[in-house]
Amino acid sequence: MKIGTLFFLPCSSLCAHETKSIILTDTCQEAKINFDGMIADPELILLIILFFWSVTLTVLFFRFYLYYTRLIKPIDKRTLLELLDILVKNDAELKKVIDHLSGKYDTLENEGKRNIQKVGLLRFNPFNDTGGDQSFILALLNGENTGVVVSSLHTRSGTRWYAKEVKGGKGTEHVLSTEEEKAVQEAKKISK
Repeated sequence: MKIGTLFFLPCSSLCAHETKSIILTDTCQEAKINFDGMIADPELILLIILFFWSVTLTVLFFRFYLYYTRLIKPIDKRTLLELLDILVKNDAELKKVIDHLSGKYDTLENEGKRNIQKVGLLRFNPFNDTGGDQSFILALLNGENTGVVVSSLHTRSGTRWYAKEVKGGKGTEHVLSTEEEKAVQEAKKISK
């Protein structure tokens, strides 16, 4: 065998050639491969692969063991099965709480649609003899665009107030004026 060869062969009847060749021996009855002085033994290659595999498994095992000990450390002498049982029970309780809160949320959301959520304000001058936009229209709508439109008309002699009911964005008993429609449209632009 040559000095500096990475592998050695236990069979004494093998000879190492400098060229690439496959050598069969009579005494060992095994196939040996020679690549420029390096003789590869299939059993040795398998042994090296198994060594690296066992080192990899050992490292993974110790990482898992350290993680397991860190997980169990804060709990008083409980096993992993007891810990998992506690987690499953907590999970079931949390699902009940989440279902309860989800039902409450749906109720609050439905009730909230009936509250005033959208406000539209429009200032304007209805008469030519007064100066400035001192009159206004205030649209107060809920989530279903139902509510009231309050109009304030300011003149030199005084201020008058009017209110109209709105359902679905339209006047119910009285037709909405152009300015009132603009105030309702402005209120509709506001989302929840």
